[in-house]
Amino acid sequence: MADDLESIVSRTKDAVPAQSSKWVKLGVLAAASALAGGVAAAWWYRKTLIKLRQVEEASHNTGFRIPEEESADES
Repeated sequence: MADDLESIVSRTKDAVPAQSSKWVKLGVLAAASALAGGVAAAWWYRKTLIKLRQVEEASHNTGFRIPEEESADES
């Protein structure tokens, strides 16, 4: 019967590292997911800033003005 007790104790000791390795894997997965999300957010933010700069440059187009004198068709 002493052998049975020793085998139960040794089984529980072996089970603990397996559970901790699952937590390590989960932590690595969570870190990778957070990193991927951060990269995606940075890419989207950069893309949005590029679009806003293009709109700003287009709004400063000097050729786009309301003519000061009326044409013959408008009178």
